[in-house]
Amino acid sequence: MDDTLNVTYLTFGGHVDVDRYRYVYFVIMFTIYILIICSNSVIVYLIWVHPNLHEPMYIFIAALLINSVLFSTTIYPKLLIDFLSDKQIITYLACLVQFHMFYSLGGSEFLLLAAMAYDRYVSICKPLQYPTIMSKTTVSIFLVSAWLLPACQLVLPTAMSAKERLCRFILNGVFCNNTIYKLQCVISQARFVRDMVILLNVALVPVLFILFTYTRIFVISYRSSKEVRKKAAQTCLPHLIVLINFSCLCAYDVIVVGLEADFPKTVRLIMALQIILYHPLFNPIMYGLKMKEIHKHLKRLFFPARIK
Repeated sequence: MDDTLNVTYLTFGGHVDVDRYRYVYFVIMFTIYILIICSNSVIVYLIWVHPNLHEPMYIFIAALLINSVLFSTTIYPKLLIDFLSDKQIITYLACLVQFHMFYSLGGSEFLLLAAMAYDRYVSICKPLQYPTIMSKTTVSIFLVSAWLLPACQLVLPTAMSAKERLCRFILNGVFCNNTIYKLQCVISQARFVRDMVILLNVALVPVLFILFTYTRIFVISYRSSKEVRKKAAQTCLPHLIVLINFSCLCAYDVIVVGLEADFPKTVRLIMALQIILYHPLFNPIMYGLKMKEIHKHLKRLFFPARIK
């Protein structure tokens, strides 16, 4: 802590041999960050420029990919700076901002996936009512709500954390997630209950809604024609795989904090990096390969000579 400026500094204690491998870490993570930005941006660009992709399903996909870029940008720039710095430090205020953005955008991911599940449900189970239900107004409300609701709900715990007294100043991680709670002198029961309510609202309820929705879709599709079953499989499975992948990574985040004392430092680093490595790259690969219309436009973009 810098008493002169009244600024509290935290040290990231999760780095492994950063002095020895700083340039290796930097090149690898910088390359991944560029890949994340480029791969997600290409698909968003395709959805933007092609009128046949201006449908709710593709708009939600574009929003999900933008969310992935924002999520990565919350973590990667600071991480890259730390690799090249002699000391891996951050002010407590900046750490809280990163904490807020990290979980706010994570909650937005679940709500966007829930909106996509509802869109697929209406499209497959109520096709005649689809244009009326999934209007531009409805889509806009879903998008705004997906980004605003988690952000607003996390304002209170972030603000309350800013007032907590710290007894430790070394974070057992490489970025600011809920490991900041380990720094606080007292972890109140009220804070635990509050966080559980937020977790319920932005993660568990959307996941249960998604699972219920896809169950209904598959049940109805099973009773319908082969064409309906094919449509359900082509459009729903990518969303479901993305949900499972992201849910597992979020469980990782909880495990890293809850069981951090049981893991060696290297294992904790590897587990923490899974959260920010795989998912932002997984989304564009999944939607680029598995969504037929997007895949078709990707081939036209990169292999125009092969497309007659």
